[in-house]
Amino acid sequence: MELNEIRITIVEDHREFREGLVSFINFSPGYRCETNFASVESALETSIECDVVLLDINLPGRSGIEAIPLLKERDPDLKIIMMTIFDDSENIFNAMKAGADGYLLKNTPPQKIISAIDEVVSGGAPMSPYIARKVVDYFNKGNLAGNDYNLTQRENEILTCLVDGTDSHSIANNLFISYETVRNHLKNIYRKLQVTSKSQAVSKALRENLIK
Repeated sequence: MELNEIRITIVEDHREFREGLVSFINFSPGYRCETNFASVESALETSIECDVVLLDINLPGRSGIEAIPLLKERDPDLKIIMMTIFDDSENIFNAMKAGADGYLLKNTPPQKIISAIDEVVSGGAPMSPYIARKVVDYFNKGNLAGNDYNLTQRENEILTCLVDGTDSHSIANNLFISYETVRNHLKNIYRKLQVTSKSQAVSKALRENLIK
């Protein structure tokens, strides 16, 4: 294995889909799918050492959403991207509330999956475009917060970008501010929300309807 390779684990019960994804990842320079499993139970029986988990929701036995906190408890730095056919609000928000770092639909082109892996490793929250629109639409319909944790207007703007799956560099470009300024705002957001990562901030924003 090359030193800078991103290590990936797949938990997916559809054998053909899983094996196809394993092959594509392993033929992509800089990425290595070291382990793959057909169920959460089999994954939890093994000491998984990887950077990113691609996790299905509808699995035999324990669901992917149920697995998120269990995997995060083992490795808090682990990045988890849901990869599923489910595009309904309940599954989307339950996954994000459980701590998922991204949410992709299974019809995502393989190269976009690689891009999502890069994004999540860089601290982003990748989502399929349809999913991102659904998240934003949810908040645009008036599902607002009672407690805003004294976030400033700019902090709310950045938190909204995080929920939309935008990475820090893109946030800086979109808001016409420097990357360092974004990092400083993120530190303040984490302090006010009492969280330590982007995924926790997104999860709390979704759980408590903090977006304005």
